[in-house]
Amino acid sequence: MFDKILIANRGEIACRVIKTARRMGIATVAVYSEADRDARHVALADEAVLLGPAPSRESYLVADRIIAACKATGAQALHPGYGFLSENEDFARRVEEEGIVFIGPKHYSIAAMGDKIASKKLAREAGVSTIPGWNDAIQTPERAVEIARDIGYPVMIKASAGGGGKGLRVAFSDKEAFEGFSSCRNEARNSFGDDRVFIEKFVEQPRHIEIQVLGDAHGNVVYLHERECSIQRRHQKVIEEAPSPFIGEATRRAMGEQAVALARAVNYQSAGTVEFVVGADQGFYFLEMNTRLQVEHPVTESITGIDLVEQMIRVAAGEKLPFTQQDIPRRGWAMECRINAEDPFRGFLPSTGRLVRYQPPPQTMEAGLPVPYRCDEAGSLVGGGGVRVDTGVFEGGEIPMHYDSMIAKLIVHGVDRADAIAKMREALNGFVIRGVSSNIPFQAALLAHPKFVAADFNTGFIAEHYGRGFRAEDVAHDDPDFLVALAAAAQRRLRERAAGISGQLDGHGVRIGEDFVAVVKGQGGAHVHVPVRVAAQGQVTVQPAGRTYSIELDWSCGGIRAGGLCDGRPFTAQVERDGLWIRVVHNGRRIEAMVLTARAAELQRLMPFKAPPDMSRFLLSPMPGLLVDIAVKPGQAVQAGERLAVIEAMKMENILTAAQDGTVAELLAARGESLAVDQPILKFA
Repeated sequence: MFDKILIANRGEIACRVIKTARRMGIATVAVYSEADRDARHVALADEAVLLGPAPSRESYLVADRIIAACKATGAQALHPGYGFLSENEDFARRVEEEGIVFIGPKHYSIAAMGDKIASKKLAREAGVSTIPGWNDAIQTPERAVEIARDIGYPVMIKASAGGGGKGLRVAFSDKEAFEGFSSCRNEARNSFGDDRVFIEKFVEQPRHIEIQVLGDAHGNVVYLHERECSIQRRHQKVIEEAPSPFIGEATRRAMGEQAVALARAVNYQSAGTVEFVVGADQGFYFLEMNTRLQVEHPVTESITGIDLVEQMIRVAAGEKLPFTQQDIPRRGWAMECRINAEDPFRGFLPSTGRLVRYQPPPQTMEAGLPVPYRCDEAGSLVGGGGVRVDTGVFEGGEIPMHYDSMIAKLIVHGVDRADAIAKMREALNGFVIRGVSSNIPFQAALLAHPKFVAADFNTGFIAEHYGRGFRAEDVAHDDPDFLVALAAAAQRRLRERAAGISGQLDGHGVRIGEDFVAVVKGQGGAHVHVPVRVAAQGQVTVQPAGRTYSIELDWSCGGIRAGGLCDGRPFTAQVERDGLWIRVVHNGRRIEAMVLTARAAELQRLMPFKAPPDMSRFLLSPMPGLLVDIAVKPGQAVQAGERLAVIEAMKMENILTAAQDGTVAELLAARGESLAVDQPILKFA
């Protein structure tokens, strides 16, 4: 076994690998860019080596510096994580040639399966059903349009070395094929150093289901069941679960056996994932193979109890797999939500900055440790599991603009799917993130959607139900009055604390009172006034609904996470003060309320509303990022939908277009400038 390994990655996955290595008694070396100097993975590792400037092409993608770091620190092996150089054949071969063990598949397996064009050809030769498409690299956008027409729209334009949603577009027209091809090439070149692009038919209403495989150097290959990854937004996975609620045992076995056969064909030695697109009739087609560890690997670890990172390390050290196919269990149900730094109410645009507050929910599971199952006398699963958080950030740290937007992965394990959903909703309620926006409200809405609960979805689920974007009103709550009652209970706690302050003048002390009006903030100053009565022992009556809530609130006045009992049932929510307003968040729904006396509420109605300034004549930057292009000039007439500017943030290109016809008056930002949120880029006449 190795004495020391280097992790050629950053963030969450670097921290994840360090946990298992530490448990195995292996020393770790972290690498970092200048932007990650104070990152969590640097602090966790035993040693750390600076690679270079913040851009990944000058740090995490520079193979020479990573190999030099291995030699300088005496690391015997290298774990690539995912993304960056993890599926780069040349890098894996160079590592091996330098006498360093690559903790992943051999370079020839990466060449055969990691390259999506080559893997499709190999799959066809092996008799695996594949999706119709053009599997040779395409050179020009004009040729891409011709091929797309021949295949028939819609088509999927994909970078051969792509992954994680980078270098991928779906086109429904010639215009989208032309622009999508150019964007895919640029993203692939910047993220992977390989700009080859191919096109295949986009199968409508598909399921995305993948099989986890493990192989060793002794000819053993097994599959560890499947993961359901159909809940995607812009081809990036949002929620993953294991097992799939869709496929039956016969399909599961057939997919697993096919995945194993494909891995054997290339002498696969490590953890890998074979991805399939599955139709409504449970017919499945090979999509691609990811020759690396997947972001969503924790759900497989949760239902099997197998540490995939540990197995990768042991296989790389030459050990045999310690189990056969028959030994791999499938217990309970696991689910993962990707918590990203993005604003779901602003088109999911990236949100960078400092994590002013970061308080994940309490954890009962951890990476690298067996899941605490609980079974009855017959051996049936009746409980256990719980909550796990994999992250690479900490409170007070920065979310930089140079890398992907992931803050954390929230993983839960339950007895069945309903139990897993309930655990996930409660864990999201207790996940406190402030300073940057996160997609937690969107995750909460997805988990509550009736079709998700019923497992009636495919990869088009988000586009179908949130095609116009995500709005606050899209977050359904089964009892919105509970939020008002919680605000009133919190206000009561604040009044009790104020009344207990010593030194108050007789006759002028704070009176707690019982009858109030909750002024719930509305759009444009149209606030809603709700009478509330707060009696002793936490009894809160919300009128005019007339519902009485018995609330036992566990909340500190300066804190955010709140818990307790409502009518005897436990709850977790977030409650915080913002001046006179009390902000309450529960199950994705957020309200802000002032709990006032009747007279104060009456006076509040008379307060004028100050409208925000009219910025309709300006093109504003919707996110922090780098302005890589301005496509217009002063005096130029533009039409609705015409390209105006391109902003690069978190390795993604974001094209800004004109909302309506107009004329450009002046440019207010220059190409190459770093932009803040809502910074004006240009002004219209």
